[in-house]
Amino acid sequence: MLWHAELKPHASGEYSFAVAQANERLEDQGQVVTSPASTVVGVYDGHGGPEASRFLSSRLFPNLHKFASEQGGMSIDAIKKAFHATEEEFLHLVKGTWLKQPKIASVGSCCLVGAIANNKLYVANLGDSRAVLGHRGPNGRGVVAERLSNDHNVADEAVRKEVIQQHPDDSQIVVYSRGVWRIKGIIQIIWGCLPEET
Repeated sequence: MLWHAELKPHASGEYSFAVAQANERLEDQGQVVTSPASTVVGVYDGHGGPEASRFLSSRLFPNLHKFASEQGGMSIDAIKKAFHATEEEFLHLVKGTWLKQPKIASVGSCCLVGAIANNKLYVANLGDSRAVLGHRGPNGRGVVAERLSNDHNVADEAVRKEVIQQHPDDSQIVVYSRGVWRIKGIIQIIWGCLPEET
């Protein structure tokens, strides 16, 4: 574990944050923004380098704030618009810099966001990060983990079929490699999970 924060207050209770490093180079980013009205948490699981997760941590929350403000508060639509705008900004960055910095075209990041506003919990997941809510079990004993998001990768047969249908001219779009299904034999994840309200 690289670091952790002790319990801190937020709009609906308390939170803590910890960072663990699995790879030699830390490619991931995370952030928590709290206010009296809402709490938003972002976890960005970088792949191939830290550039995409760093970009997400700098742009997603400003976009989310913009769209939530325009719509009078947090909503599924505001989250979708923020994700889309951030992805478009990143693609613009890649197109504008890849000749000078070709590595930028090979990095990516999963994106998991949780937002609590107006007594609603919103969870949005793009990739294979997973949101889990822990709560006390029956009679206050133990902790029960409740899964709040679905992984979106080609290990799931429905996702695999969707990717194959989207690329009918590419017989190698999804390949079984090193014991798992992968896009182009390289990576399992794809963009496309939608935010949910709970």
